[in-house]
Amino acid sequence: MAKLKVDGVEIEVPDHFTLLQAAEAAGAEVPRFCFHERLSIAGNCRMCLIEVKGGPPKPAASCAMGVRDIRGGPNGEPAEIFTNTPMVKKAREGVMEFLLINHPLDCPICDQGGECDLQDQAMAYGIAGSRYTENKRAVEDKYIGPLVKTVMNRCIHCTRCVRFTTEVAGISELGLIGRGEDAEITTYLEQAMTSELQGNVVDLCPVGALTSKPFAFTARPWELNKTESVDVMDAVGSAIRVDTRGREVMRVMPRVNEAINEEWISDKTRFIWDGLRTQRLDRPYVRTNGRLQPASWQEAFSAIRNAVAGVSGSKIGAIAGDLASVEEMFALKSLMASLGSTNIDCRQDGAALDPSNGRASYLFNATIQGIEEADALLIVGSNPRFEAAVLNARIRKRYRRGGFPIGVIGEGGELRYSYDYLGAGPDSLTDLANGNGSFFEKLKAASKPLVIVGQGALARPDGAAVLAAAAKLAVDVGAVSEDWNGFSVLHTAASRVGGLDIGFVPADRSLDAASILASSEVLFLLGADELDFSGKGAKFTVYIGSHGDAGAHAADVILPGATYTEKSGIWVNTEGRVQQGNRAGFAPGDAREDWAILRALSDVLGHKLPFDSLGALRARLFEAFPHLAEIDEIAAGDAQDVARLGGALGTLGHGAFVSTVKDFYLTNPIARASAVMAECSALARNNFKAAAE
Repeated sequence: MAKLKVDGVEIEVPDHFTLLQAAEAAGAEVPRFCFHERLSIAGNCRMCLIEVKGGPPKPAASCAMGVRDIRGGPNGEPAEIFTNTPMVKKAREGVMEFLLINHPLDCPICDQGGECDLQDQAMAYGIAGSRYTENKRAVEDKYIGPLVKTVMNRCIHCTRCVRFTTEVAGISELGLIGRGEDAEITTYLEQAMTSELQGNVVDLCPVGALTSKPFAFTARPWELNKTESVDVMDAVGSAIRVDTRGREVMRVMPRVNEAINEEWISDKTRFIWDGLRTQRLDRPYVRTNGRLQPASWQEAFSAIRNAVAGVSGSKIGAIAGDLASVEEMFALKSLMASLGSTNIDCRQDGAALDPSNGRASYLFNATIQGIEEADALLIVGSNPRFEAAVLNARIRKRYRRGGFPIGVIGEGGELRYSYDYLGAGPDSLTDLANGNGSFFEKLKAASKPLVIVGQGALARPDGAAVLAAAAKLAVDVGAVSEDWNGFSVLHTAASRVGGLDIGFVPADRSLDAASILASSEVLFLLGADELDFSGKGAKFTVYIGSHGDAGAHAADVILPGATYTEKSGIWVNTEGRVQQGNRAGFAPGDAREDWAILRALSDVLGHKLPFDSLGALRARLFEAFPHLAEIDEIAAGDAQDVARLGGALGTLGHGAFVSTVKDFYLTNPIARASAVMAECSALARNNFKAAAE
């Protein structure tokens, strides 16, 4: 710790703090453009100038000078800095004047208007007029993809975007070329950016040089209602803010959550919103003479009642999709139990995860924030870059600190960090578990090794054996101990952990989603669209969901549901953290919240569920599963479960592990309804073909 005075106030701060951070800790306001807490220091905007007592008779850049760099008085007095002296005021006004020399008068048409750092700081530190009459410089706009719009005349060369793509995203797609007034930010080759995190440069840009292309010219910030929620595009559960105008979602923004996504979100999370309004199911449908025809709720419920009548519970099945909330899965499970059926499953991909093995057997036990504590990593059957882009950025953050060997068994590919490729499938996992190769020694020598098991290793016939082998390896290398549990399952579906928590799995462990799909006479699909419906054996299928995707096409009755932005719901992320999403708007037409549909249907079927409101449903849910009432908390799994799992070894197959995410941009019905995601997907495929050639 170090002591210093800021504007006469003595404070004590960590000695690695910059003067800017020390000043803010003392309550002083220091303007900045280039400085960002999560990026390296550039020190090139000079807006954060302060005065250092006893230093040179000129202002100092507080972002580039640390508290260690200044000296105290000759008699042991603490060092002293000033943030509001006349010299500092004149210096900041001068910097602002220089920044505005070439900045265009675009504020009325700029999408950054109303939330622009340059606007705000010009109000606070600018002067009333300009002394410059020369023409402003002009810079050609760049094409950097379908997501980020460029107006490079506005760029002030803070280089935040360059540092983000290089340091956080892990690919140097942006850079600064030229000198002086010829300097400009560019992609070098004038091609689209390829990072799955590129949209974050929109938030980082302090001016209107980089803005959201899909959002361009659609709304002003003050017109929007802002609702805090959680993301369901993957199992990370990133903290988001949903901005709406009327009934429509206009954009999705990140919220700061240090434990999960810091302040980043993936492009799929950010730009998915146009898919929320297209290809929507807004009325019930009933299949008549081979064609789906619009119907009333009463007609749809009557058709279901007639289909269920006389069918035994063993011939009724239900499968929950990847976006379902805990409440609606709990309601569907209760309805199925009242019908005498235990044929339920939340594992669309057939992943070999069983809640009877204990919660630690299917959680990311190390936690997302815990990645930064790990000192060795083994990835088995997963591609975190596409399965959990924000989590992958956390892995890269740890990798950049050094001393972090990474090994991969599976597909490999470009993960945005270096790693040792150990093999493609179970044979390589067995070889490593037997202690062969240098990487086993690296894991063994680590004090907190981390083993990440992906769905590509589990969604296969020998998935249970692979899971057990990975658990045994984790125990053998010391990844499971009293103070550290490094055995971590990385999920890809937002609903998966919640479904496993409430036991939304078949009572007959030999069944899975594919078996239920093939053997049920009456089948309920709760937003389940990722199935191979060519194997469907049901005579009658009910689809409850929001979009006209694969599940709706295979249905005999469609009941229109709500998306995650149109309902309040609980989701449990891959690390077991309970999170609550809030309703930002209402579902279109006759669509209703899924739990309410199931409650109304249960009454028609003669098995009325014991709740009439979401609050009553949650009371029942929390009574049965108390840990779900602890919002933003993690009920940690028992490390002994991992040890027991490792003792139940089975027979491993020989096929290579293949990631379950084939196309990052098209993983769910909302994404497939999005024109923006379709464009990104096509661009990614073309880039892949070009790279292959």
